[in-house]
Amino acid sequence: MTFTGHSPGMPTYRRLIVGLFFAGIATFAQLYSPQAVLPQLSDGLGISPATAALSVSAATLGLAAAVIPWSLVADRVGRVPAMALGILTATAFGLMAPLSAGMEMLLALRLLEGVALGAVPAVALAYLSEEVSARSAAAAAGSYIAGTTVGGLLGRIVSGIVGELGGWRLGMGTVAGMCALAAVLFLWLVPRAQGFIPMREAGPTGVGARLLAPLRSSAQRALYAQGFLLMGAFVAVYNYLGFHLSMPPFDLPAWLVTLLFLAYLAGTLSSPWAGSLASRIGRYPVLLGSIVVMVTGAAAMLTPITVVVLAGLLLFTAGFFGAHAVASGWVPIESAREGRAQASSLYYFGYYAGSSLFGWLLGIVFGVGDWQWFVAAIVALCATAAAVALVSLRNAGGATPLT
Repeated sequence: MTFTGHSPGMPTYRRLIVGLFFAGIATFAQLYSPQAVLPQLSDGLGISPATAALSVSAATLGLAAAVIPWSLVADRVGRVPAMALGILTATAFGLMAPLSAGMEMLLALRLLEGVALGAVPAVALAYLSEEVSARSAAAAAGSYIAGTTVGGLLGRIVSGIVGELGGWRLGMGTVAGMCALAAVLFLWLVPRAQGFIPMREAGPTGVGARLLAPLRSSAQRALYAQGFLLMGAFVAVYNYLGFHLSMPPFDLPAWLVTLLFLAYLAGTLSSPWAGSLASRIGRYPVLLGSIVVMVTGAAAMLTPITVVVLAGLLLFTAGFFGAHAVASGWVPIESAREGRAQASSLYYFGYYAGSSLFGWLLGIVFGVGDWQWFVAAIVALCATAAAVALVSLRNAGGATPLT
């Protein structure tokens, strides 16, 4: 009997979603654990905020460079084995990073950690698109993205709180140990692939053709631009908002700044909601609506009132993860079956290239200009993403709901 995918209500569907949830935790907790201790890292090593932020950018740069190679590995060995290898290798580097003798060694280990972590974002959405029913694909992608938000939240909160007590090294090391446990749970829960066809059995299409095919599509290029621009804006806000709130007129203590990362819970809620809404009314309106929410949140962060800034951060975070859940889940739907892993990996290449570039570049804007110029740059990135979507995604496949 032909495999048509797992559907909600099936035990295997629940195991798949929960397993990928833990994969998201194992990946994104260690990817962003330095972000909560950037002020400590800056003070401890006597470096600027933008230089301290390189500890985040190094990992995301390694991830961006690795997603395409990981997608090719996954086409050969299978989706689950590739993700398992990447997570376990990354955790090993994550446990070594806090032992770094200096910034240079830390950046090298973070780069290698990012390379290994590239396995999960390169493969997870292709795995989902092959293993769940077509009607459940958008909602399943949203659930996976929710797991990544929990991972990002736990990594930052645990690192920040433990770092306050024992320094940035202990904070990052504790997160790496937590990720090791999440990796074990992922391996235990995730069901074996039934919809996967190894590359050698999928026809004569070459690797180059698999990578070029998505780039010929204006819709795919527009989706990649969403990841590049919106992720760049998102990471920059979380990199530098803590510095902003530790200055007058806010003067928030470090422990309270760490708790700002609880705003990630807004993304945990918005990503599955956006996926479900996209299944009902279409991906295009949900994507644009999510970007509007991001811009509204960014504008609120211009005020000198702490509670309004926090409300703005919640809106900004919810909007980002809504947009990301829709765009990332849209990519494999737009692709030929045999090229889904490459299409998803190209999206994440743009996504983490934007994180690496703008996570550092907007730090220069923050350091040279002021917060108003920084927020203006954030809004400009969001507006550019919306303009690209308006031009290229209005009539794209998957823009309207399934009937």
